[in-house]
Amino acid sequence: MVVGDFAEEIDTLVVGAGPGGYVAAIRAAQLGQKVTIVEKGNLGGVCLNVGCVPSKALIQAGHRFHEANEGAENMGITSKGAEVDFTKVQEWKGSVVEKLTGGVESLLKANKVNIVRGEAYFSDKDQVKVSTDEYSSQTYKFNNCIIATGSRPVELKPLPFGKRVLDSTGGLNLEEIPKSLIVVGGGYIGIEMAGAYANLGTEVTVLEGESRILSQGFEKQMTQPVQKKLKAQGVDIQTEAFAQGVEESEDSVTLTAEVKGEEKTFEAEYVLVAVGRRPNTEELGLEQIGVEIGERGLIQVDEQSRTSVDNIYAIGDIVPGLPLAHKASYEAKVAAEAIAGEAAAVDYLGMPMIVFSNPELASVGYTEEDAKEAGFDVKSAKFPFQANGRALSLDVSEGFMKLITRKDDGLVIGAQIVGPNASDMIAEAGLAIEAGMTAEDVAMTVHAHPTLGEITMETAEAALGMPIHIT
Repeated sequence: MVVGDFAEEIDTLVVGAGPGGYVAAIRAAQLGQKVTIVEKGNLGGVCLNVGCVPSKALIQAGHRFHEANEGAENMGITSKGAEVDFTKVQEWKGSVVEKLTGGVESLLKANKVNIVRGEAYFSDKDQVKVSTDEYSSQTYKFNNCIIATGSRPVELKPLPFGKRVLDSTGGLNLEEIPKSLIVVGGGYIGIEMAGAYANLGTEVTVLEGESRILSQGFEKQMTQPVQKKLKAQGVDIQTEAFAQGVEESEDSVTLTAEVKGEEKTFEAEYVLVAVGRRPNTEELGLEQIGVEIGERGLIQVDEQSRTSVDNIYAIGDIVPGLPLAHKASYEAKVAAEAIAGEAAAVDYLGMPMIVFSNPELASVGYTEEDAKEAGFDVKSAKFPFQANGRALSLDVSEGFMKLITRKDDGLVIGAQIVGPNASDMIAEAGLAIEAGMTAEDVAMTVHAHPTLGEITMETAEAALGMPIHIT
């Protein structure tokens, strides 16, 4: 018997409380909406709980351990015998997650957003039934709705998830550092996890179906330093490799793969599958109310994140585009502002993409290749980290920045960085693109010395044909 099911009327309903959903709820509330957010799992979604944040914590722990063991003999520093208490690493990682998810709840409450724990199902174009447990549910009648239900890891038929075949969540929550690990997928998740565990002393093998790792969104010259570093750490990278099957034993797993047309077997303690993510759009009742769902389960939306049903919006991993947390947050603000009647619309040119590899990769706007394919007459300029004083003093001088500008007016339309702190440095290039700045504007901006940020100024000067610190 269902009890307590009298419809509650609200202005805006948000389904999902990840980096898209909670941001949408807060912005809608700031714009005067009466907002309810529904979440069946943990506040913060995949990113805060089992994705972006905990993976970066694990990556940082790996860096610290690797540095402690390697020392810096060229600086006169030697160190030996560093050890890892992986239980404490996991506890620390959990504490970081707990602080952030608790902060999300506080922010929602501070903005007077009503938080409902349960599973949503659309019964009409303006109505959702939320099941809070087996015996109770609540109906909400809304004026507008923003769907932000996120995604989950793709499971491969030849590699069903189990005790020793893990998704990214399982890979982050191991109780002990594995002695050996096979990573299936050489995209950003796979490479980040491979690097983290290699730093912690794990023997890592990466199997990638393409001809090179990190092929989506990054040019070959960008990824070469990352591949070189991984190989120096002992990571075995197998490209044009396709998993065929797996056999699990009590303490190991054997994976069979076709590598460049030849069958090979690989053995390790665990297999981590990181070949992409699948949108969570099933079992919501969307199709029966007329929401158009395209290929791969992605919801079709317009430039304001509106679906084929006028009062229902969709954001984040469930709409076309890369599954990035900051993309979801950006779309969240656009959708909330569109509901409030503002002329907001998405523009993805300034959307950064980052890989927390070693060295880090970052890209925003057009690559040189993409710009040419789009019909632009462009100029590319590069500046190496090894010509920067701060990079040399940090002893991390590998990599470069590349700036893409239009030839006729010097307008900045793209940038790529491979090197230390690329994830932070890319923001300035994104601002330049968003603000319609030219290479001259960037070059004329005074950058403090000595900083890594000077590399952006130096690259802009190279684009103008007047570099100071390179010939």
